[in-house]
Formats: sequence, structure tokens, C-alpha cells
Amino acid sequence: MRGRTMIATAGLVVFVVLFYLLKDVILPFAAGLALAYLLDPLADRLERLGLGRLSASLLILALFAVALVLVVLIVGPLVAKQVSALVATLPGMASKLQGLIVERAGPLLERIGGPGILSDLQSSAGTLVGQGGSWGLSVLSSLWTGSQALVSIVSLLFITPVVAFYILLDWDRMVAKVDAWVPPRHRPVVRRLGREMDGAVTGFLRGQTLVCLILGTFYAVGLFMVGVNFGILIGLIAGFLTFIPYVGTIVGFLLSVGVALVQFWPDSDWLRIGLTVAVFAVGQFLEGNVISPKLVGDSVGLHPVWLMFALLAFGSLFGFIGLLIAVPVAASIGVLVRYALERYLASPLHQAPDPAAPAFPKGP
Repeated sequence: MRGRTMIATAGLVVFVVLFYLLKDVILPFAAGLALAYLLDPLADRLERLGLGRLSASLLILALFAVALVLVVLIVGPLVAKQVSALVATLPGMASKLQGLIVERAGPLLERIGGPGILSDLQSSAGTLVGQGGSWGLSVLSSLWTGSQALVSIVSLLFITPVVAFYILLDWDRMVAKVDAWVPPRHRPVVRRLGREMDGAVTGFLRGQTLVCLILGTFYAVGLFMVGVNFGILIGLIAGFLTFIPYVGTIVGFLLSVGVALVQFWPDSDWLRIGLTVAVFAVGQFLEGNVISPKLVGDSVGLHPVWLMFALLAFGSLFGFIGLLIAVPVAASIGVLVRYALERYLASPLHQAPDPAAPAFPKGP
């Protein structure tokens, strides 16, 4: 038992080290694996309807590619236009918001921090805005012109569909082969843990994807109807970042309220500012009480704090690929930890009475 544990641990360490060393080239393969994993139930359903595995895989990936192209062609130009406009006007909006805050809260700030507090704040804010604007422009420029980014985009566009097709085609055979490697006496437990992991991962990914789409659409439409500049872009950003608990709502709220203050405050249009706040208040209420409980529920079995930690930790270690694998790995670890705790609670180590404990006399 000890030897098998050491071999398994050594194999896991080697896998993690190789994954870390190859993180810059493994993205299209991980994306293809994730895509095949998500589309496998649809392929199984088409097989039950009479299609062969090859025909089902080709049909699914063709439909997925067409849908992706349509989304890029329809949404891409709108998002690109708003991103460029937002980047160009962000320093001016920040300076204007700074001026509004100084104008309205200047006397209070001087009373709290002294006569020179306003000039110090203006100087610091101006430096911060200038650095932030130049940093944002350099980041966007590197994203579009960097050779590594170009290689990643090309590999995602051309390698990921090929990897997804072959994995989707051979998915059932791969699962059967891995199942055959497991010793027969351990197969019931391994199959049970595999089903629990699969339920946790698929439940979260599919449910949270729907949550992101619903909230992103709600925020974009709501901000657009209120009349907030860049409302569609801010709504899409908030919806996408909803994948990380609470982050999407916080980022979207701060962006939209900041833009609304700059846009509406000089005219004292408090109604629109209040409606901007109301959009995110209603969205957060619906997410916490209706949408997430219905679509996601407790499928992962992880506390939101641990989920955020997993996303940030894996993202820091492995970059974008870490964000892709964070939830599946965290959910799988959660299943294993709960199984280990279940075995411990049923073991003699936990059930055995303490021999040093005093014996209570029996009642009459």
C-alpha cells in the first residue's frame, strides 16, 4: 500500500512539473479536451438517435464552428469598437471624475486631511491615471502584436478543433481503456468517484456558463436602456467575469457607476445614476436567489471562497490555462477529500472508544 502511494505521488508530482513547464504550448490541447468533454453527452444522444460516432462528432463540431463564427462576426466588431473607444476616453473620464469628487467633497477632505490634501490627491491621481492609461495601451498593443499571443490565437483556431474532434471520436474508447486499467476490486469505488467528479464538473461548467450568458445579457441590455456609455461592453465584461464569484458584479458595478457619474452628474441626473445602481442590485439579487440556485446549485460542493482561491491560484501559476482547469481540479479534489473524510469517519481510528475515558455507570 505504501509503495503504491509513493508511486502515485511521484507520478502526480512529475505530471504537475511537466504541466507547468509546458503551460505555454498546452493551451490548445487543454481547450480541445475541455470542448470534447462538454460535447460528449450531445454526441452520445446523437448516437442513440442512429448516427455513427464519426458522423455525430463531425456534425457537432461543424455546428459549433458555425455558431462561433457567427458570434465573432456579430459581436466582435461591436465589442472591438467599444473597447477602443473606452481605452481612448478612460483617462479623460478618470480626470473628470476626479474633478467632480474634489468639487463636491473638497471641503470635507480639507477638514479631515489638512489644507494640502487636495493638491496631493490631484497629483497622485493624475500620475495614476497617466500610468494606468499607458499601461492599458501597452497591454492591448502586446496582446495584438506579441508573437506569443499570435501563436496562441492561431493554435486555438486551428489545433483546438482537430484535438476536440479526435478526442470526441475516441472518448468512449478512452474511458473504457482507463476503466480496464483499474484493478477489478477497486472499480466500484473508482467508478463512483468518477461519476461524482463528472457530475460536479459538468454541473458547474454548464450551469455557470448559462449564468454568465444570462447576467451578461441582462447587464448589457439594462445599461444600454439606462443610456450609460459603453453599457453593452461593461455588461459583457460583468457577465464574463461572473465565472469568478462576486468579481463580475463588483467590476461591472464600479465601471458602470464611474461612467454614469461622469456622464450624468454634471446635469444632476440622479435618476439615471440610481437606475445604473439598480441594474446591478437586481442582477445580484436574481443571481443569488433565482439563477444560480436553479442552474448551478451545490453541484461543485465548494465554498465560493475556495472557488475564488482556486481560480486565482491556478491562474497565477499557469495563466489562462490555469483558469480553464481550476474548477475541474478543485471539484475533483473536493470529491476526493469528501471520500477520504467519509472513510475516516467510518474507520476504527474514529469509531474506537477512548480507553482512558471513564466508564459511565448504567442506569437502573
